[in-house]
Amino acid sequence: MRIIDSKIGRAEIEKLLTKKAFDEIELPPHIRESNKKIFGADLSAAEVVRKIVNDVRKNGDAAVIDYTKKFDGVEIAAENFLVTAEEFIDAENSVEEKIVDSLKRAAENIRSYHIEQLPKSWLTYRGENSILGQSIIPLERVGVYVPGGLAAYPSSVLMNVIPAKVAGVGEIVMCVPARNGKINPYVLIAAKIAGADKIYKIGGAQAIAAMAFGTQTVPRVNKITGPGNIFVTLAKKEVFGHCDIDMLAGPSEILIIADKNANPIYAAADMLSQAEHDPLACSIVITTDKNLAEEISAEVEKQLAKLPRREIAEASIKTNGLIIVAQDLAEAIEFANISAPEHLELLVNEPFNCLPKIKNAGAVFLGAYSPEPLGDYFAGPNHVLPTGGTAKFYSVLNVETFLKRTSLISYTRSDLLNVADDIIRLANAEGLTAHAEAIKKRN
Repeated sequence: MRIIDSKIGRAEIEKLLTKKAFDEIELPPHIRESNKKIFGADLSAAEVVRKIVNDVRKNGDAAVIDYTKKFDGVEIAAENFLVTAEEFIDAENSVEEKIVDSLKRAAENIRSYHIEQLPKSWLTYRGENSILGQSIIPLERVGVYVPGGLAAYPSSVLMNVIPAKVAGVGEIVMCVPARNGKINPYVLIAAKIAGADKIYKIGGAQAIAAMAFGTQTVPRVNKITGPGNIFVTLAKKEVFGHCDIDMLAGPSEILIIADKNANPIYAAADMLSQAEHDPLACSIVITTDKNLAEEISAEVEKQLAKLPRREIAEASIKTNGLIIVAQDLAEAIEFANISAPEHLELLVNEPFNCLPKIKNAGAVFLGAYSPEPLGDYFAGPNHVLPTGGTAKFYSVLNVETFLKRTSLISYTRSDLLNVADDIIRLANAEGLTAHAEAIKKRN
């Protein structure tokens, strides 16, 4: 674990905290070799995705079937893409009741939280009964992507589908890669609890393209949400404009600000809670105490030894684990804002005193008893968060992700005549005389 003193200079610290763009992430050698066999050339991730997206756009189900076999090793016919009622029954018969009960309680928390986010349509009167307003309209059809590679994520199902249901989306389509032809039963149960309408057993960039353009089997959607690997993320980037997307979600991140009173056991555990996601996951602590930095580093090594997913977490910590010793709390917060992390934990004495100074973070966890997994699974706020520094301009997935705002304008004749001269002047100033004439004709 690297321990860096901030005295090395702000420029160096900024370099350490700045993430690579999604299309700059280098693929592991085994994945590059696999892609080379499939495409006959050593392509970048972006080039691979572009080929897949274009192929699915042109050839529909046939391309989806082809790439599902090549990448996932699963042979599936188009008529078997859709999860059947029998598969739901099989899932219900293979799950633990207590885990399902926990999913239901989590779903209720998530639903209650997101109901509070609902905006309202409104109308206001101006002049002689002229009306201005805003209409809030849910999207007609949304596609949700749920990862299914290194782990299963029923929690992601709840976090994507429930806000869409609260928003009033007409139809929610879900795509999940099926390992050995089957979807994890808890993912299916979560989909049923949350209210997904259709679930397709396809994943990867081909699933994103299928939802974006539609195929003979998969319906075209208005927006795609949900996290995935680099190929899924780049596919969302590639199809943006043909449909909307929520955000470009990369590898998971946590940044912890810890003062001298922070518990090193908690900090280490929280770092590893992110590191076990993915070798590319990023875990950073910024502390004001050098001794605490060393204690956290030692504790990470100690806890690593007991993790079932040690190999993944160890690779993540080795590559992207970092502890920075800041001069004071103000500098620690400044560095956190530069990083703009997905998850920001404040393990400090007075976390709410720091909150007004936090400008860039996907979600903020305040105090020792608000660990990041609380937000991942149960508290209610969404866990689909901006990563890779995009918290500087992206928001957490929320109910408004699934809504459109339409402006409403209704003027009476007298109110239009009162402002006609202003509109005509402005139109003529822009050289748009037909605009001016459209007003003049009503005089």
